[in-house]
Amino acid sequence: MSLQGGPVSSEPRILAGRYRVEGLIGEGGMTRVHRGTDEKLGRTIAIKLLKQEYARDTVFRNRFRLEAQSASRMAHPSIARVYDTGEVVEKVGSRDVTTPFIVMEHVEGTRLSDKLEYGPVAPQEAVQYLDGVLDALAYAHRAGVIHRDLKPANIMITDSGVKVLDFGIARAVAEHASTVAEAADVLGSADYFSPEQAKGEPIDARTDIYSAGIVLYELLAGRPPFHGDSAVAVAYQHVAETPTVPSSINSESPGGLDAVVLRALAKDPFQRFPDATTFREELDAAATGREPSRRQISSLTDALYGPNPRQALETQRSLRQLSSDTTMVRTQQGPPVAWIWAAVAFIGVIVLSLLIWVVTLQPFSAEPTNAVVVPDVIASDHEQAIEELQGLSLLVAEVDEASRDVPEGRVIRTDPAVGTSMSPGGSITVVVSEGFEGVEVPELVGESQKDAAEALDEAGLGVGIVTPRNDPEAEKGVVLSASADAGEEVMAGSDVNLVVATGEVAISDYTGFTVAAAVEDLEALGLTVETAEDGECEATDPATVSDQSLDAGDVEVGSSIELTTCSG
Repeated sequence: MSLQGGPVSSEPRILAGRYRVEGLIGEGGMTRVHRGTDEKLGRTIAIKLLKQEYARDTVFRNRFRLEAQSASRMAHPSIARVYDTGEVVEKVGSRDVTTPFIVMEHVEGTRLSDKLEYGPVAPQEAVQYLDGVLDALAYAHRAGVIHRDLKPANIMITDSGVKVLDFGIARAVAEHASTVAEAADVLGSADYFSPEQAKGEPIDARTDIYSAGIVLYELLAGRPPFHGDSAVAVAYQHVAETPTVPSSINSESPGGLDAVVLRALAKDPFQRFPDATTFREELDAAATGREPSRRQISSLTDALYGPNPRQALETQRSLRQLSSDTTMVRTQQGPPVAWIWAAVAFIGVIVLSLLIWVVTLQPFSAEPTNAVVVPDVIASDHEQAIEELQGLSLLVAEVDEASRDVPEGRVIRTDPAVGTSMSPGGSITVVVSEGFEGVEVPELVGESQKDAAEALDEAGLGVGIVTPRNDPEAEKGVVLSASADAGEEVMAGSDVNLVVATGEVAISDYTGFTVAAAVEDLEALGLTVETAEDGECEATDPATVSDQSLDAGDVEVGSSIELTTCSG
């Protein structure tokens, strides 16, 4: 996991009867990483042990173990492999302490964070490194695993390319931490948080797209786009600040990559690249394409980071939450003139709003106002509500809307809302429930994607997001699961998300494994395994695999693979 070794433990331990714990090679917010040896297979490994303060928490310990097991299903050349997980019970004083551990591939190389200590890297290197990262993300997201803590410290540069470490393990921290500052303390930095992570909102694969964009930015500019005196200060900027393009910080950074960075760092997840594969394609195209003009970059910045009411409201809500941390200090620099004009514009908007409010609600007249206040008619019978509103001299329009929660014929809401002051003769819309027209979800699991789509269409439902997933026991295109169970009643016209089998499984590089262990693993994945001996190669251990006919990665279910051993 690191180039540097550490002190050898005075009392070497054996975990699960086979993993010998050796010197400390790294330490994070919640784990310690040791070099180790798998005595059964005779190979060097890395062993990640959860620190005692987290191991005492049963809920956290279980989350940590489950996420590690999820990550262990992945086998990809750009992802550090998780071989095994377990727990060890040890005496600490008079108490028994249960400590989870993860057995991982030992990666020799240099952390990307160490390279960045010397400043930005060459643009072609930056693109090459991020290509490897995005390739790993694309594979992991297909397997249903989100990294959540992608940063240069979790990216290793090896002789064979890039290796991404610690997939999925950060989820336990995200669900355990109650504040941004607490999560940053454990994970190590808020520099690579996505806006939705900073706001404590649900996340999906697009949060990894944002973090990969931050890594690309740092590779090009030599530093992350946002920096502050505290985790909350940085989180504030992720939510509210517009990043400066890398080429304006580092003149060696190609302007063609600025648009890619801006897209990856969009505050709204829907404005980012939809997946890692698209991100990589756009990155490679921009690296060799024509550079956009300043006007084009400015237009893209406005489109991605310009104000819109919904985002403004979300930002206000988020900042109120973040501001509970008194260490929040704004550190992002900007041109003084821009701030002056921004302040003038802000004051102008306030003055204009006050004038409109005064003119509308407080007429310059000695006569008492005759404004009416919209009464609370929510959940009332719509006919009674309309009669009451008309009695206040309001013009009423009625609109129907399906609702699962409000009974048919009852008022869902009004526009303007209850409590709003209106002038007599003003128009108001009453939204009335037309009830809930429910339809039963047909049987989808086990059907082909085509048949499932036809069944949904016949039921008056649609196909939502289709997520591909590897499964050794399912043919390509078979539905593995759905967002609604068969027989469940859902709103007519709504969409049902599907998880569909890819028809592939992920195999590892079994070089160095014993033949018995490799055959057992491959047959569990549904592959047909053959063995062969090579009498021309030098035998180091005739019981271990020296070569395999299929490369590590995704292969078709039921494929045949030949494992070779040396017998020379």
